[in-house]
Amino acid sequence: MAQQFEFGLDTFGDVTDGPGGRLLPHAQVIRDVIEEASIADELGIDAFGVGEHHRPDFAVSAPEVVLAAIATRTRRIRLGSAVTVLSTDDPIRVFERFATLDAASNGRAEVTLGRGSFTESFPLFGYDLSQYEELFEEKLNLFMALLRQEEVTWHGHLRPPLEKQRVFPPLEHGPLKVWVGVGGSPGSVVRAVRYDLPLALAIIGGDPKRFRPYVDLYHRAYAQLGKPARAIAVHSPGHVADTDEQAREEFWPAYKGMHDRIGAERGWPPIERASFTQEIEHGSLYVGAPETVARKIAATAKALGIMRFDLKYSAGTLAHDKLMRSIVLYGSKVIALVRDMLG
Repeated sequence: MAQQFEFGLDTFGDVTDGPGGRLLPHAQVIRDVIEEASIADELGIDAFGVGEHHRPDFAVSAPEVVLAAIATRTRRIRLGSAVTVLSTDDPIRVFERFATLDAASNGRAEVTLGRGSFTESFPLFGYDLSQYEELFEEKLNLFMALLRQEEVTWHGHLRPPLEKQRVFPPLEHGPLKVWVGVGGSPGSVVRAVRYDLPLALAIIGGDPKRFRPYVDLYHRAYAQLGKPARAIAVHSPGHVADTDEQAREEFWPAYKGMHDRIGAERGWPPIERASFTQEIEHGSLYVGAPETVARKIAATAKALGIMRFDLKYSAGTLAHDKLMRSIVLYGSKVIALVRDMLG
């Protein structure tokens, strides 16, 4: 039987506006994320991902702790990271935390491993940014050795070796679901195939179809190994409201504020409204009424041959009540529409 298309939601725990336009405390944002995941579970959404950041505009620095809290409020939704920055973490501790989450959630944990598009964790945890590639490669290699749930003997260059070590708790429900998050590097795509891991494409700007060469590379690399390809997911930002106009007017100020704030750090010019409209109509912003967003998700699914779409539903200071409404519309209307469009 063919695999059913899956739908997820992702958030970075963006610090949001509260009453009177004042930013909410980080603690309240974390409680709001837990509530957002709870309603997603009630709506039957397949997965909920929480990202990791270490900066003032995002509230979540320890996704696994937030996900464990969500596990106590939910029954069926899968719980994962979006993403875990493995380069500046300890693979053993990452495995232990997600194995613990898997136990607490009765087998619902998954982890997306990536290098991250922000670099604040490198100085925070004492890592050299010049080793950006080497750190991820070596730590992914160790993490994959841990997945076998056997005694591990492992030697690398950047940390002490392991000799016949076990990690606990053991996984109760079989192998942990592991994705590799990729932002558009052919080398990262090939690495995912080398470790036989499903691929999560972060498409946050431009026409989604420009990622087709990465999809083709993924399948071609698997074909050369004589193995069937694993699943491919897409993570993209968006917002659902009752009408197209309402969705754009709600999303634009928060999106611009976030884009310009991060852009000032990275040397980007301020975004103009015309560019925002272009991204909605021809790029990677899934903003609009349920049918508009559903059509765009279905088009991306068909163009790239993916089996899962994760909507990054939070955006800068966009308020909690707007996020909740977006989740309700996504879960109650968008998903059914996409399933119909995909047949």
